[in-house]
Amino acid sequence: MKPKLEVACFTLHSAKIAIQAEVDRIEFCADGSSGGITPNIDEIKELCSITSIPIYVMIRPRGGNFCYTSDEFTVMKQQIMECKNLGVSGFVFGILTENNAVDIKRNSELVQVANPFPCTFHRAFDRVNNWQVALSETIECGFSTILTSGLHDTASEGIHILQQLCEAAQNKMVIMPGGSIRSSNIQQIQTQTQTSFYHTSGIIETNGEADLQELKSILKILRNA
Repeated sequence: MKPKLEVACFTLHSAKIAIQAEVDRIEFCADGSSGGITPNIDEIKELCSITSIPIYVMIRPRGGNFCYTSDEFTVMKQQIMECKNLGVSGFVFGILTENNAVDIKRNSELVQVANPFPCTFHRAFDRVNNWQVALSETIECGFSTILTSGLHDTASEGIHILQQLCEAAQNKMVIMPGGSIRSSNIQQIQTQTQTSFYHTSGIIETNGEADLQELKSILKILRNA
């Protein structure tokens, strides 16, 4: 099976570019400057109405750290419930403890709220202290995918940990490399990780929007892999 591409889209405009490129999945969120938060529900509705490409929605009430208050956690549950009937295909979130460990109780609860939709543990994973323990705990919570740059700023910098994660996860979890993945480095990252999904924003200009030709270039490399 050829590796697939998920595109992080912070605006409807970027999402429409990703649709035009015929990507395999869209991670829809807002506020790229914060790394992504939950998008507007009306925009989620609109996006789901114009494409059959799977849409995974980011569930994150604010930027900053990934340790949430009780009120914020309640909001996250409500956001998932609101989105379940809109035509989305999955959810993206991640909660850590104050010690930067996976919050097993809260993540498990959100996965249950999202059921039967699959869930991705996002790049909060890159802040954990022990990735071996965090991998096991993320599997225990019921996530299907981890989005990670291998505990570094970029996937290229974290490539060796990404390799180890892919080997350790085996068939229990999809490790999806992300973090400054572009057409210039995707081939090397794919060759070294040999996983099934890769993640990019496809942004190469300062306007913060996905670039159609960049997405097509990445897809061409993956589909010729």
